[in-house]
Amino acid sequence: MAKTVFDTIKKQAGNRDLSLNWYKKKIGELSNRISAGRLLRSGKLRQAPTFNKLHFFRYDPKLKATLPYYDTFPLVMPIQAAPGGFLGINFHYLPIALRMKLLETLDRRGFTGNYSKLKNIREIKPTLKHYLRKQFVSGFLQLEEDDYAPSIFMPVAQFKKQSASQVWRDSRRMI
Repeated sequence: MAKTVFDTIKKQAGNRDLSLNWYKKKIGELSNRISAGRLLRSGKLRQAPTFNKLHFFRYDPKLKATLPYYDTFPLVMPIQAAPGGFLGINFHYLPIALRMKLLETLDRRGFTGNYSKLKNIREIKPTLKHYLRKQFVSGFLQLEEDDYAPSIFMPVAQFKKQSASQVWRDSRRMI
């Protein structure tokens, strides 16, 4: 029996290279089992993130009163240290097709880099956020690389002040 949503998806995929539509369909079928809380409870949480790996965590932005919107349950790949925390790529700021495009671009580069190496990737601009250590509300659920593709389809973004569709419209304009 599968322990997590990721295990369920991996079991159904086997060793096959599957399409975006397949992942989207499977996530849709499992949507009643997917929530931020369940994801965090599904694995061992780390006290700190690992650079160039994807993580889910809870976050409460310091400047939320002045932000037009923000994500309290980001899907982030930290890329470099920054004052008080780190710079990270939050995939939730992109619609799913662009998330996949960005993930594939990063995969070709081996998921490594800092801002100076990645800034020329068009999809990076709306996703780059400065996360402050004092604002972390939970530990970090680090994902395995074979869980990256399913994670970008999961409907767990928790935007405040605006809908995800508005955030994605703004992100498309930035690209």
